[in-house]
Amino acid sequence: MAIIVDKVQKKRDIALSCKKLFVDKSIKDLTISEVAKTAGVGKGTIYEYFKNKEEIVFEIVNVLMQEHNIKKEKQIKEATTTKEKIKIFFYIFYDKEESDLRKIYKEFVSISLVNPNPQMMEFQSNCSERYLQWFNEIIQGGIDKKELIPSSILLSRGLFVIGEGMFISSEVTNGISDVKKELDIFFDTLFELIEVKK
Repeated sequence: MAIIVDKVQKKRDIALSCKKLFVDKSIKDLTISEVAKTAGVGKGTIYEYFKNKEEIVFEIVNVLMQEHNIKKEKQIKEATTTKEKIKIFFYIFYDKEESDLRKIYKEFVSISLVNPNPQMMEFQSNCSERYLQWFNEIIQGGIDKKELIPSSILLSRGLFVIGEGMFISSEVTNGISDVKKELDIFFDTLFELIEVKK
């Protein structure tokens, strides 16, 4: 009797078994042989599921982002104020538990900038739009609860981009050494302007 392999799950398993390897080493310093050895499969199996190392990074990012989103959604639902929800929304940029995702995401962004392919660009665009919509919902929720002034919604895209920008700046320059501290200062100051005064 032939063994039926769930190819989607197998692809995911191979990618995730290599996560630590991609966290510890830059993609340019890795070989397919190292990846195969880490995954416990032959090089041929790697090429059966992935065209190259970049596709493995893409798969890891995809899986880790899904896991991250589930955790973030739960924490946002448990938060009581809009300010807390916004800070939770941006915790990916500084939380210790998310350091592996940040490192692999940085590789993914680097790949996307240097050698963009339609699938990665679509993924990045979809993520960005989904996160912006989610962020808009948080802001609108604050307005509906009378925590934020109505014009706060006009700041959504800018705030979203500023959060991403602080993360990118902290990763590629020495300009921001403590992203959490900078985001806290930024949002605490902003909330003095956009919170409904009681």
